[in-house]
Amino acid sequence: MEYHRTCHLDTTKPKSVLHVVGTSLKVNLNRSAPPGSKLFSVKCTANVKCSVSPPPGETSHLSYVPLSENSVLLISMSHASREENEEKLSVRYYDKKKKVLGNAILHLTAVEISLDVDADRDGIVEKNNPNKGSWKWGPNGHGAILLVNCDRDSEKDNIKTTDSEEVHISNVSDLKDMSLMVLRTRGPARLPKGYKLTMHISQGAPKCVQVFRAGSPEVVKNSLQNNSSDFVKDYQLVLSSEVLSQEVPYPGGSAEMNFYVDGLRFPDEDFDGLISINLNLMEQIREGIPETPIFTDKVVFRVAPWIMTPNTLQPLEVFVCSTSDNRQFLKEMKHLVTKNGYKLRTINEDMNRGDRWIQDELEFGYIDSPHHSFPVVLDSPRDRELKDFPYKELLGPDFGYVTRVARRRDVSTLDSFGNLEVSPPVTVKGKSYPLGRILIGVAFPLETYKRQNMTKVVRDFLWAQKVQKPVALFSDWLYVGHIDEFMTFVPAPDRKGFRLLLASPDAGYKIFRRLQEDGHGRAKMFDGVKDKEPVTVDQILTDKNLRAQNTDVQSWIDWNRDVLKKELGLDDDDIIDLPILFKRLEEDNKYSAVAYYPDMVNMIVLGKNLGIPKPFGPKVNGRCALEAEMCYLLEGLGLNCTFIDDFASYHEQLGEVHCGSNVRRKPFDFKWWNIEL
Repeated sequence: MEYHRTCHLDTTKPKSVLHVVGTSLKVNLNRSAPPGSKLFSVKCTANVKCSVSPPPGETSHLSYVPLSENSVLLISMSHASREENEEKLSVRYYDKKKKVLGNAILHLTAVEISLDVDADRDGIVEKNNPNKGSWKWGPNGHGAILLVNCDRDSEKDNIKTTDSEEVHISNVSDLKDMSLMVLRTRGPARLPKGYKLTMHISQGAPKCVQVFRAGSPEVVKNSLQNNSSDFVKDYQLVLSSEVLSQEVPYPGGSAEMNFYVDGLRFPDEDFDGLISINLNLMEQIREGIPETPIFTDKVVFRVAPWIMTPNTLQPLEVFVCSTSDNRQFLKEMKHLVTKNGYKLRTINEDMNRGDRWIQDELEFGYIDSPHHSFPVVLDSPRDRELKDFPYKELLGPDFGYVTRVARRRDVSTLDSFGNLEVSPPVTVKGKSYPLGRILIGVAFPLETYKRQNMTKVVRDFLWAQKVQKPVALFSDWLYVGHIDEFMTFVPAPDRKGFRLLLASPDAGYKIFRRLQEDGHGRAKMFDGVKDKEPVTVDQILTDKNLRAQNTDVQSWIDWNRDVLKKELGLDDDDIIDLPILFKRLEEDNKYSAVAYYPDMVNMIVLGKNLGIPKPFGPKVNGRCALEAEMCYLLEGLGLNCTFIDDFASYHEQLGEVHCGSNVRRKPFDFKWWNIEL
């Protein structure tokens, strides 16, 4: 609907009015009419368009129009004025004998004003997009996008912080992390006296955004050509948590002024990610009277969500820790990673301080917009010896950092990020999740269990990102409590493009029974493993306590299987059961489960190449029966199985290959803003 601004006429003196092209001035003609007025006529210069409501009968040039109580004059102008008071309109009032009773004169100055953003998401700030003041999801959606400026483009005084913690632009590289917003004007060289432009941010978002203004177009051009810190002073902070509203210059004539919008916070429980910025044209009637907005232009941004990357995306870099006892593990991992053409980054002991669980410390993701994208690491609240690594070693130019700090001292093992995974893209009952769904492990809702849960601040953060709607799984039956102990995803050439791999005690017992039936009951588990007593197939099958424990484990995994089938839209043919047994540990009169032998589902996935914990299973004709079964199940999908010895350095410390590694992956090609929500 076109905006109508009420304007008053005065028959005692001429009046000057500032008009914004694209709007209308609405004049109630009866209010300003002299007593006894029955008729009126209107004259105006060429750039002024006017119409009368209700429409008059057959008249010429709006002459002698009958005046009624609801007679309204709508005034508009088609283009901006070059000079102040360049256009003119007059309304003449008459009595019933057409005698002139009064004449009201308006001197009009027209300006074009628009606050513009990339509302159509093509990387270009177009002029006055009609949808810039709202935000809509989907391929036919609209609305601008804002990145959280959570990387660090420069160092200052050896103090490392994210750029979002600064109240200035650190260097020219910082500009591309921000969203461009352009003030475009056309009109006289200056606004008439009593008028000014102000800008303000929505009340709900003061700590979520700040806005900088470039001094001039020349400043921007010179800055981009010269990567020097000297330009910082030319970018003025306009809006922030301390300054919610401020006057901004009117550029004058036909001009543009660049603003840079800086995202400070990700969506969260108390912030939906939407930010409105308003440009107001203010009018002061006279000194001492509050200014009033006579025109407002509004733009809306949505803060880009943090996005996780599933195993099916291409690896870019693999991270492992070097410790005093994992030399063999490192050697085998290096061979796997480098032979497949990926980069291996080893975190030395002076940084990891003996903490080998790099998967638990952090999760790699990314943020994306039409103008820029970069990886962002989510740092877990576990805060053990690796706690400094994400901030000190990963945060840098075009590498962002985010964390959530627990509000209470309630951080548990479920807050480690082996308990945070994401599925490949899925469709569930016609609902598409093109970026997959986040998976977390929580406590089962029964009083008999420990009732640990992932910290609320982390859960709130994950749910607030919207684009990978989380699914909660039951993982508190495990001693460590991480979902990566019983599930993972691998790429596949058919069906949905992947398979869900689930640990299955039933599948494990099936193999051991088959071995016994084939005469291999005396074949040994753990044969040749240092300081580990071998166990025969017969001993495993006659251990009633172990069988009972695995019956419980299978029921818990089956519960998760049903949830995953429902929430990810999977069929049984999309799932592969891996032969893995568990055993029970008792601590403080509470029972939970750990892997009986190296947990083969806890693997690293590098494209078609899998790094699987070496199970040290019973051998038949010199080959491990468990390894043979894994190859049979997975190599038919075009996957290559490499078995890595992590027994002493990881398995006996209640972790495996996946727990001791982490992978940064290529972002999705799919753009998150095209999701239908």
